[in-house]
Amino acid sequence: MEKRTHFLFLVLFLLLTAIIFTAVLAKKGRNGHHHHHHHHPGSVKLFVFGDSYADTGNWGKSAASWNEPYGLTYPGKPAGRFSDGRVLTDFLASHLGMKSPIPFEMRKSENGSNLQHGMNFAYGGTGVFNTMANEPNMTVQINNFQQQLEENVFTKHDLNSSIALVSLAGNDYLTYIMKNDINNVQGLQDLTKNIIQQLLINMKRLQAVGIKKIAVTTVEPMGCLPNAAVVSSYQNCSEIFNAAAKYHNEALVNEVQKLNNENKDSVIFLLDLYAAFMSTLTKNGKLSGNSEMKTLLQPCCVGLEQKYFCGSIDDSGAKKYSVCKHPELSFFWDDIHPSENGWKAVYYALRSTLDEKIR
Repeated sequence: MEKRTHFLFLVLFLLLTAIIFTAVLAKKGRNGHHHHHHHHPGSVKLFVFGDSYADTGNWGKSAASWNEPYGLTYPGKPAGRFSDGRVLTDFLASHLGMKSPIPFEMRKSENGSNLQHGMNFAYGGTGVFNTMANEPNMTVQINNFQQQLEENVFTKHDLNSSIALVSLAGNDYLTYIMKNDINNVQGLQDLTKNIIQQLLINMKRLQAVGIKKIAVTTVEPMGCLPNAAVVSSYQNCSEIFNAAAKYHNEALVNEVQKLNNENKDSVIFLLDLYAAFMSTLTKNGKLSGNSEMKTLLQPCCVGLEQKYFCGSIDDSGAKKYSVCKHPELSFFWDDIHPSENGWKAVYYALRSTLDEKIR
């Protein structure tokens, strides 16, 4: 019976993870324009490597992020972010007193000359290794960055005061889960070892080119993502997925500490997404809710049937999704991604770390 339950759970989970990997939802993409926070000019630049938690427009126009209702809150129309508004990159840039760095794919567009804030190399659906999304993994993202250095788009001087954000690994686990038995603990632990090892290689590459500060995220509580919590009607997080996230994060903490001891010229610090998500989703050990959502595990934007998801339209162009009345009260926007309000709460939880590490 237990095996059957796990199997049914997995089938449901995999059906709902489709959003990360397919993301080809509508017939037409839309162009978006970026509107930014007020900022104070400075020499600090932000270079971003990551997945849909950090992508601000790199994934092509066929992606969900370029279709309604994405971008509903900010900038008011789809603009390439996997949310109703701002994502982690935007909040970090704002903290640094700057506009969000231009996405790599837009560097040659009309905004391409606007490079004083750095560059965002993150693509939705990607991982440390290849995933089911046919987009650049972290190694290729860093190759793209190095190409910019070789072309003197950015100089050594630029890097001295720069910060790198690394936000990857969740999709590596989702890809593994789609292909393997979640109950194979040894397989998961081997995967974690490989992911951490490659993350370290990648961060050493960033240090070698001259980046002095690297912020790397822990893996979020994967069992609390709506696509995992849906099997309990959003009443519980899946402990098996959260255990995998905790195991990854403990290994990451240990290895980052070692790397910091080896290299005194550059510092790597952790942005604890796991703790930041949990501190918002729960209060006194119980799941938080509000007038519209029984628990904050419930996403704002959902498909009308199991085969649809946020942003789905049918052949006649009719919407096959619904959006909650108050996105500003939600934590999750869709099956996987926080809303702007969710990211704001995460940022507030991370702010003391940022204040301490970025001076």
